[in-house]
Parts: sequence; structure tokens; C-alpha cells
Amino acid sequence: MKRLNQVAVAVMMTGCAIGASAETTLNALFMSQAAYSEADIKAMSADFTKANPGIKVKLEFVPYEALHDKIVAANGAGGSGYDVVLFDVIWPAEFAKNKMLVDVTKRIPADQVGKVFDGAWTTVNNNGHKLGMPWILDTKYLYYNKDMLKKAGIANPPKTWAEVLQQAKIIKDKGLVKYPLVWSWSQSEAMICDFTTLALAHKGQFFDKGKPAFDKGGVLDAAKLMQASLASGLTNPNSREYLEEDVRKVFSNGEAAFALNWTYMYNMANDPKQSKVAGKVGILPAPGVAGKSVASAVNGSMGLGIPSGSKHADDAWKYISYMTSAPVQNKYAKLSLPIWKASYDDAAVTKGQEELIAAAKQSMAVMAGRPETPAYTQLSTILQKHLQKALLGQTPVADAMKAASTEIAGIR
Repeated sequence: MKRLNQVAVAVMMTGCAIGASAETTLNALFMSQAAYSEADIKAMSADFTKANPGIKVKLEFVPYEALHDKIVAANGAGGSGYDVVLFDVIWPAEFAKNKMLVDVTKRIPADQVGKVFDGAWTTVNNNGHKLGMPWILDTKYLYYNKDMLKKAGIANPPKTWAEVLQQAKIIKDKGLVKYPLVWSWSQSEAMICDFTTLALAHKGQFFDKGKPAFDKGGVLDAAKLMQASLASGLTNPNSREYLEEDVRKVFSNGEAAFALNWTYMYNMANDPKQSKVAGKVGILPAPGVAGKSVASAVNGSMGLGIPSGSKHADDAWKYISYMTSAPVQNKYAKLSLPIWKASYDDAAVTKGQEELIAAAKQSMAVMAGRPETPAYTQLSTILQKHLQKALLGQTPVADAMKAASTEIAGIR
């Protein structure tokens, strides 16, 4: 009997070893600052592994600034470093060119495509192919001080950028605030996001038959609007040094009537512990241009994809499908808005942020990306440099944008 027990134990141990070796461990890369916190992502992943006991998820968090290079380095080393990665909307063209991410177009059920906002899909699309699932959904909105507009005798908030400037002038002329407008126009990616928002409103095209067209049409009009708002004294001149957090602080301190910023500012600006204008904050989709657009929205979203070297693509897709599913996104909707259209009619999602949801419904429908190119990082750096020269008055706007187009042409 003792011998039989020993054999049984040995068989059990062997069985455990076989089970352990068959268990999949997914290495997943996320950023440490996002709409979803590390704790949230850990909680989501724990729920996933409970429902999928044969799969473990090993999480790694890095700052946003390190995310791109981590993904590139892993692929360069054979592509076996990660099974799931979080990637920014501005990287798909580069990643597709270098075949860093798996094309998951055929993995996405056809009946699911229409249930996600069209704008959200632009986060992961490259030339008609989907390199992942959109996950963190974000764009910039127009925030306004309701109390300030009321004191100025303005009955309704602006619907176009021309009305924004008109109302800003009324507010300035009445002495309610010195600089009604504040933006994040430092020489950084933040400025490109604001610029893109305005260019989209003007129906601008960044490229014409493959050639840079930053000195033409609606794109040039966007740059002119930026410079004109500074020249007229409507925009806070410090905007040329500001990032998004500076914009939030200026607006929350009651020092601006209008601000363009990401989703996160809504709840913070309405928090009396960190805002002097709590309860007075209005939010709208970024405006359009009469005769051209009703609203404008730059895509500031991120997606989840599978690196091409992953040995566990099927399990990785199962994890991505779970993380981006409507039930999970709805549960954490106060942190990041869902990609699913139906979620915006769910009371559990909308309660307490009705104005934000109303604006989001319009913005997500028109959300579009920044200039698409494998050399986006270089393009952005060049554009930042020349735009900043125009905003500082060092170069006429038209000349600055012409110089940007010429220099960008050299990297394509």
C-alpha cells in the first residue's frame, strides 16, 4: 500500500508539472501614467486570470516616454519580449512599416466593428489594417467658464472657432479676465495636438498627393488662427510655454474663460479641493468652422496590440478582447471613456458626468489622427520648431509653414 501511495503521489506531481508547463504566461507592457492606474490594470488582469485559469499575466509598467523604445527594443531583440503592448495612436505607421505588430483585422468579428466609434478605430488603423484594439479613448474638448460667460451677457457657449474668438473679445473688453484663452503651445507634442484640432476643424489636409501641404488650405488657416489669437491679446502669451497641466491650473484658478484640454481635466476642474471654478465648468466638443465642420477632435487615444514575435498570439488576443470589452470599460468609465457606442446610453457610465458624455458622443464620431507617417517623430519635431517661430513672431506664419513643408518633404 505504501508503494502504491508513493506511485500515486509521483503521478500527481508529474501531472502538476505537466499542467504547470502547459500554463501560458503573457508578458504585458503598459505605461505607468494613464487614464487607468496601475491598480486598475492589475485588478482587470486579476479578473481575467480568474476567468482563464490556464493563463497568467505578468505586468510591466514604464513611463510613457519609455514605452515606444521598449516596444522597439523588444522587437529588435527577436520580438519575444512581450505578448501584449500598449501603443500610442501616432505609432501604427512606423510599427506597420517595421512589422512590429500583428495584423488582427481578421480576428475582430465583423458585427463588432460598427459598435465601436469610427474615430476610435483610427487609433489602431494603418492603410485599412487593424494593428490592435483601441482601449484608452481620449480627445481634447473646449472647456468654458459658465459664470464668466453669464457675466459677459453671453447666452450660449460658442459652436464655432469664430464664435470662440468673438466671445473671448467680449469677455476681455468687459474686463472679466485679461487673457480669455489658454492653450498648451509649448514646443512639444501638446502643441501639435492643439494645432491638429484646429486643422481638422478647417478640413485641412496634411498631405497632397503624398507631398507635405502644411502651408496650404485649412492647415495654414489653423496656424493663422493661432497666431492671430495671440496678436489680438485674446490668448495668454504664456501659452507658448504651457503644457496641459499648466492649462488646467490656469483655467481652474479662474484666469481663463476658455481652454482646450483632454478628458482628465473635467473632473479635476470640478473638484473644489483643487479648483476655484468647481461647479462652473462647461464642456463642449472642440468647435468646428462654419461651412466646413460642426466639431473637431484630435485622436489622443491608445490601443492594445500583439508584438509580431509573441509565441502566444491566441491567448494574447483573448486578454486584449477582455480588457477592451464593454463590461470592463463600463466598470472603469470614470477613469477612461469606453470605445463602445452603446456605453454612452448606460446610466452607470453617464451618472455624474452627463455633460462630458454628451460632448464625447459628438467628438468620438469625428475624431481623427495627427499626420500619418512612419517618420512621425521627426515630422512632429520639425513642425513644432516652425510653428513656435510663427507664434513667437520670429517668422511670418505663411513662411514658417512653407519651411515646415519643405523640411518635412526631406524625411518622407
